[in-house]
Amino acid sequence: MNDVSDVIDPFLDHLWLSDGLSRNTLAAYRRDLAKLAERLAQVGGTLTQADGAMLASALLLCADREKPATRARLLSAAKRFYQYQLQQGLRQDDPAARLGTPKLGLRLPKALSESHVETLLAAPDIGTLQGMRDRCLLEVLYATGLRVSELVGLTLQQIDLVSGVLKTVGKGNKERLVPLGEIAVDWLQRYLSNARPHLLAGVQNDAVFITRLKGPMTRQMAWYLIARYAERQGLPKLSPHTLRHAFATHLVNHGADLRVVQLLLGHADISTTQIYTHVARERLKQLHAQHHPRG
Repeated sequence: MNDVSDVIDPFLDHLWLSDGLSRNTLAAYRRDLAKLAERLAQVGGTLTQADGAMLASALLLCADREKPATRARLLSAAKRFYQYQLQQGLRQDDPAARLGTPKLGLRLPKALSESHVETLLAAPDIGTLQGMRDRCLLEVLYATGLRVSELVGLTLQQIDLVSGVLKTVGKGNKERLVPLGEIAVDWLQRYLSNARPHLLAGVQNDAVFITRLKGPMTRQMAWYLIARYAERQGLPKLSPHTLRHAFATHLVNHGADLRVVQLLLGHADISTTQIYTHVARERLKQLHAQHHPRG
């Protein structure tokens, strides 16, 4: 495995320097390339010496028990890796160049209804310090559509309660301003005044969302909290990304311009945002079928 790391590490360094990718994205590339290296070894190849036939065989090894999206992700990582190898003069050919991406059906994000969101938001016990923090976290997440890494990485300096906006740094190290809305501002004021100082107990920390250990909340803890509150309220299994989808879907449902939603989400490409028009249409069709006499 060390030999594989010696090959992968320079590529990841290149991605970090050229694209400014986050640690999580780089870790995903590492996992995918390590998995690809394992499969190539099974068909008699290596990452650096594989040809197109070996690569195709490696990608198809688990085709009967894995989703097309998994193969598509592995192939995407391979294409980036071999383009880098070609550019650096480490190879004279690109074995992934002729390989086509597996066909994927349109994957619609899980749509959470507005009533379900309200049920989730009401779950924390705001009579406790942690409950006040969690209610504030959920309100901010739904009000802004932040990625979970952006949410737990928030610092006091990024929030302007007077103007009602926060500043965040997303994928590709791109900075954007996101409105908070009156309700999220109100919960932030209540949490920052009445709960956060007691959670810190005199310890200095710039993170907005603080744990009992007086440090910033982790991504894993945010996932756990949301899943636990959803289960407690009898809701479907949820994640922070489900609330991000709800944020975007509800904006589109209420007539928001797609370009505005793109800016708020921090999507580099409008095509990524367009998925929410499909979500909105699917929801409208469900409502029509449910309530129209000829549905």
